[in-house]
Amino acid sequence: MFNAPAGANANARMPTWFIPHGGGPCFFMDWNPPDEWNRMANFLKNVAATLPRLPKAIVMVSAHWLKPHVAVTSGAQPQLIYDYHGFPAHTYELTYPAPGAPALAQHIVNTLTSKGIASESDVHRGFDHGMFIPLKLIFPQANIPVVQISLHNSLDPEQHLELGRALETLRDQDILIIGSGMSFHNMRAYGNPQFGPVSDTFDDWLTKAVEANAQERHRLLANWAQAPNARQCHPPHAEEHLLPLMVVAGAAGADAGRKVFSDRVMETTISGFCFG
Repeated sequence: MFNAPAGANANARMPTWFIPHGGGPCFFMDWNPPDEWNRMANFLKNVAATLPRLPKAIVMVSAHWLKPHVAVTSGAQPQLIYDYHGFPAHTYELTYPAPGAPALAQHIVNTLTSKGIASESDVHRGFDHGMFIPLKLIFPQANIPVVQISLHNSLDPEQHLELGRALETLRDQDILIIGSGMSFHNMRAYGNPQFGPVSDTFDDWLTKAVEANAQERHRLLANWAQAPNARQCHPPHAEEHLLPLMVVAGAAGADAGRKVFSDRVMETTISGFCFG
């Protein structure tokens, strides 16, 4: 069993975050225009300062790991997975030697199983770029243990909201839950100015959904595909970059959500959110 740190309590719980992780290793290479990702990088570099204290561990839900059941990394020192293609050679030499947390991983599996969510540990799975690219900016010392949790390949938003609900109590153990994805993710639309207004409309809806009361937030996010321009921003069967938001919203419980970042990147609006 994973032991909660001394002094952790429900009155001083960690927030949950949904952060944009950019395009591949975008923060660690030259870009054209050169400042395209700078504002997002600055947000990630400064977001840790908003925490009440450093977390004891991080639970990361990345858009880049889907399984037919929920899987949890349980290795003591997971390797990095360079799951991007066609980028400069040096970006395949990036390092992020954060330790895993096998005891926490087992605690998560036990918790999910007790709530009827099929799950298993994966001692061989490494950390994908949805984890290490943003965390290199947020916690560059790489000294906080990290456990990654997969998405379910059903892509069912209700299922991911419930997954988050099952993880909520981790916040009372000084564990930071992060959803790593993109609020807009249509690969064919990036760079197309026609998608600026499209992304704006969806982003406005998404912000109102996040900032609604918990019951209404759950209802709206569970039915996100009915939002205006939803499928132009997240094409059918390719919404994995939005689903980490469902997990962290579920883990928020009754806590309020708010937008904490927004920028126009590659002609589209991309935002980040915080709960609690």
